[in-house]
Amino acid sequence: MVAPRVSAKTKIFELEIVLVEVAPSVRRRVQVPGEIDLAVLHGVVQSVMGWTNSHLHEFEIAGRRYGIPDPDRPSQGVADETKAKLFRLVKAGDRFGYIYDFGDNWTHEIAVEAVETAEPGVRYPRCVAGQGACPPEDVGGIWGYEDFQAALADPAHPDHAERLEWAGGPFDPNRFDPDEADRALEWLAWRPLASTS
Repeated sequence: MVAPRVSAKTKIFELEIVLVEVAPSVRRRVQVPGEIDLAVLHGVVQSVMGWTNSHLHEFEIAGRRYGIPDPDRPSQGVADETKAKLFRLVKAGDRFGYIYDFGDNWTHEIAVEAVETAEPGVRYPRCVAGQGACPPEDVGGIWGYEDFQAALADPAHPDHAERLEWAGGPFDPNRFDPDEADRALEWLAWRPLASTS
C-alpha cells in the first residue's frame, strides 16, 4: 500500500494526549495530518503512548461515539471510525475523549492545541514532546497501577518480587524517550511535503 502524501493543502493538527487521573503524569504531544481517519488516530495513540493494541477502544467527540461497530449489535450507536476524518470533526481548541481497554478503562483526553501548515521535508505523524511511562497492559486500571507502583517502590512489600517479575524487571513511571516515541510512529508515516527550494 502506498503511503499518503502531505500536500501544500494538508493541515497539521497538533494534539496533546493526556492519560487522565494517572500519577505521575503521562502525556504526549503529536502532530498529525488532519486528513487521517480516527482508525489511524487510534494507531497513533496506541503507538506513541506505548499501548499494545490488545483491547477495544472508542473515541467520543461532541457526544458521538466512534470505533469499530459490531455488525451484530447496530443499536450500540458506534459510528465507524474508518469513515470519520479528524479535520471534519474537530478544530483548534477542541477536546475529545479516547478510551482504551473497557476493563481497565484507560481514559485519555485529547486536545487540539493548534492547526498549522505542513513543514516541507517533515515526517508526519510525529511525536514532538511527552512525559511519563505508559502503565503496563492489564495492570488493573488506575487503582491497579497505583498498587503496582507501591509494590515496586517498596522491596519489603509482600507483592514486590511477584510484581517485579510480572513487569519483566524494574519499571520507571517517569521514563519517557522522545526519540523512541517518535520512532513508534514510523509505520504510519505519510510521504513528506516536498521542499520548494
